[in-house]
Amino acid sequence: MLSHQIGTDGHQPVVAHWEGSVLGGTSGRNSQCVAFCRVVTGTGMGHGWDTGLWWPGPALLHDLLHRYALQYTDGRQTYITELNRGEIKNGSILRLTTSPDQEAERLYSGIQSNNVDVKTDSLKKLASLSQDVTFAQEFINRNGLKQIFYIILAHTLKAFMELMEHDFVSWETLSAAFIKKIVSYVNMNAMDASVQQLSMSILENMVPSSRVLFELVKKEVTVDRLLTHLQVTNAQLQLKAMALLIALLLAATDAERQVWGGGKHWGLRGGGSEPLGDEMAHYLYVLQSVSLNLHERRMRMSMDPYSQVWELSYSSGSSLLAVLPLEVRNNSNPAEDLRRAPPGLLALDNMVYFSRHTPSAYSRFILENSSREDKHECPFARSSIQLTLILCEILHVGEPCSETAQAFYPMFFGQDHFFEELFCICIQLVNKTWKEMRATQEDFDKVLQVVREQITRTLSLKPTSLELFKTRVNALNYSEILKLRQTERLHQEETLAVPVLELRERLKPELLELIRQQRLLRLCEGTLFRKISSRRRQDKLWYCRLSPNHKVLHYGDVEEGVHSPPIESLPEKIPVADMKALLVGKECPHTKEKSSGKQNKDVLELAFSIVYDVEEYCLNFVAPTRYEFCLWTDGLNVLLGKEMTSERTQTDLDVLLSMELKLRLLDLENISIPDNPPPVPKPPSNLNFCYDFSHAEQ
Repeated sequence: MLSHQIGTDGHQPVVAHWEGSVLGGTSGRNSQCVAFCRVVTGTGMGHGWDTGLWWPGPALLHDLLHRYALQYTDGRQTYITELNRGEIKNGSILRLTTSPDQEAERLYSGIQSNNVDVKTDSLKKLASLSQDVTFAQEFINRNGLKQIFYIILAHTLKAFMELMEHDFVSWETLSAAFIKKIVSYVNMNAMDASVQQLSMSILENMVPSSRVLFELVKKEVTVDRLLTHLQVTNAQLQLKAMALLIALLLAATDAERQVWGGGKHWGLRGGGSEPLGDEMAHYLYVLQSVSLNLHERRMRMSMDPYSQVWELSYSSGSSLLAVLPLEVRNNSNPAEDLRRAPPGLLALDNMVYFSRHTPSAYSRFILENSSREDKHECPFARSSIQLTLILCEILHVGEPCSETAQAFYPMFFGQDHFFEELFCICIQLVNKTWKEMRATQEDFDKVLQVVREQITRTLSLKPTSLELFKTRVNALNYSEILKLRQTERLHQEETLAVPVLELRERLKPELLELIRQQRLLRLCEGTLFRKISSRRRQDKLWYCRLSPNHKVLHYGDVEEGVHSPPIESLPEKIPVADMKALLVGKECPHTKEKSSGKQNKDVLELAFSIVYDVEEYCLNFVAPTRYEFCLWTDGLNVLLGKEMTSERTQTDLDVLLSMELKLRLLDLENISIPDNPPPVPKPPSNLNFCYDFSHAEQ
């Protein structure tokens, strides 16, 4: 602490003690602080100052005045300004600190931080400094009051949402004015992100509970507005916007879904450099599934062969029969080709779309085949019907949405009329493969099997656009398919030789132990689980992990965004010694409580429970994926001293055995392995050929 005379009080000098907490430390720095105090308090030469004291230059002086200020250390900790510097009393203790505008800027940023600790500390400091009029003015000038309003509003909305979660009060009791107010927060451009997230969560809960509420929210929140929220960089805001969009789509009728997204791409980036979270991946899957299921009605609608309405007019007004090939038109009853459902009239829709939107490709297909011999002609209508069925099966058209699936195709989200455009590419692939195989009418099923394999293998690569899909699927020609099949067949034959099978059996115990250790390590890393409620797919987050010594399971609730909490932060414990049994699927108590048709098929596949303690309490789990389900059930079975029974164990064992066998058989490459060992020759008639080396040494 330094003491300096900074002015006079009547005839007595005023001495203030001050702490150079910001610039203190060296004599040079102290001289800067003294000069700064001199400038702030307005004292000049000849008032007790050392005339040889260092004086700052204009640039540094301006910087010092902008960045730093003096402040009382006791009482209200008021800043020293031009207005109150004359009120400094003799013996006052001052502190050199950041200036009010700098501190206001720091706290203004702090209260908007995503870090809870930073936000809490900033609010505490704000409560202390707000007594000072200078600081208060600087903070208010930065629109700080609006941020405080948003913080209070966010906590209010959070409290409201949590209270409604208990289902004591029906969502239908809410007034239209209240709902419109919540909607207004979603529709505002300049609104705090946390307020918008909570508002969308409230609306997401509201939509499935009542048709009236759905209609009100649908009217006030447009799909375009939600798509705007999906373009922002805030991942949590994107997630909540997608959740609300999915809730609206699931509650809508097919006609409403058709209006919103029928045939149109959503303008979303389904793939990219940034990895997607599990929740967003699931929502993208649901959006894809709901959109593709818009084709279900036509897929299940078969043509009535006795119907008089043959001239079905489409939007262009042209006759349907005018665009169908001779193969169909020359049939005495062409409706018979389209009587099977699925694919029903969806196949007809695809043929019409192909003929109208890619007329050159359509004409080429028809003309090429009309010039071939009858037995080598690729039947357009029959191929289209079978291809439509294959695409429906691969894309799961007409199947209910899974509760947990995350598999989606990135190219779906950037393409208008995705299903029809995919058909246009694949029907040309059928013709190409037909020519490569030099197929006849009897080979029809074989050709379509190859086409199914080409499509499936290409889709597994997750192409990001239809153009990329087209390039890759055409590169995977018939000869490439034969090579892949040959490689897989040779690999299978190698692994089925009797000596190899015996070696596999010898290696199994060692590799199974390796898998057991991996499962326990995975349990030690832990997994983030979600609690499932009857109304929303996923609600609260909780984390569970095994202690490093494999003796205790630790678990507890965690906040959104926490991926791997330390084991000390998980308050609940279950000793492994108290675990009695592992229940899966229908045996679990939480699946019995929530049995309601469709949704449970997926939940049943991912549900498991630990029975523990003498009272036989249950800790209930719903795994985020089938993979996690397998790892956890295997690991818990290991802890219980039981065999690992999941399908993943067999898959991992096969992979490890295959790798180990390949390493051990490297020296036998291109050498056929006999099914039986070579015969052992008869022993020699005598053993006189043995030589006694002891005689030679003597």
